[in-house]
Amino acid sequence: MTSSNKVGILANIYCLWVKAVSCLQSPLLLVMRLYWGWQFFQTGKGKLMNLDRVTGFFESLHIPHPHLNAIMAGCTECFGGLCLLLGLGSRVLTIPLIVTMCVAYVTADPDRLKAIFSDPDKFVTADEFLFMLTAVIVLIFGPGKFSLDWLIGKKCCKTSGKTEKA
Repeated sequence: MTSSNKVGILANIYCLWVKAVSCLQSPLLLVMRLYWGWQFFQTGKGKLMNLDRVTGFFESLHIPHPHLNAIMAGCTECFGGLCLLLGLGSRVLTIPLIVTMCVAYVTADPDRLKAIFSDPDKFVTADEFLFMLTAVIVLIFGPGKFSLDWLIGKKCCKTSGKTEKA
């Protein structure tokens, strides 16, 4: 067997491996969306159900307009979480979720944010980190095939494809 044949065989094996592992992308995105979408929903619902307590907490952090910001954060997390869970509007709705987590880092966990380079473990163990990471992953990779976005996209592409042929 020549060395070019061996390289060809290895290249084919690698391509098969990549194809097999790529099949796991949508199931992984589904699991992430279901888990973290539910967590976002729960935390947002908790904020909305306890607005006085959340407003007081936001006041203690010197957040301007604490009551309004408590409502906005609660709605963003609650309804954004439900949409994330369903995979609906995922690449748009992850942006306010990411912004909300960034604001949480800046206001509620500034020490952990400042430690991003000096003590990364502090940064990645903050509650906000995994919420934000999931939102960033879905923003970049999309919600996957097991989502309403995918079904809508498939329907829209079929419709526009028929229109172009006619």
